[in-house]
Amino acid sequence: MHDHSQHEGQSHDNFLTSRAGLVLLGFLVIGGALLFTEHRAHVLGALIWLPLLACPLMHLFMHHGHGDHGGHAGHAEQDPKRSAP
Repeated sequence: MHDHSQHEGQSHDNFLTSRAGLVLLGFLVIGGALLFTEHRAHVLGALIWLPLLACPLMHLFMHHGHGDHGGHAGHAEQDPKRSAP
């Protein structure tokens, strides 16, 4: 049998609140700040292309591709509210 009685009194701390976690968070914050300041011109220069890339993506996701355009004509014939008396 494996005895866990020696570990009952110890609490399990979160990794981010431990010393190693805080050091890791510090390095990530400093590295992110340096990356942003050094590459800001590249990132901001690429932002101009986002609207141009958004058009085909919106068309693809909002229209569900090009295969569904043919079946819309028959809906008016099946709708009783639109039929003439």
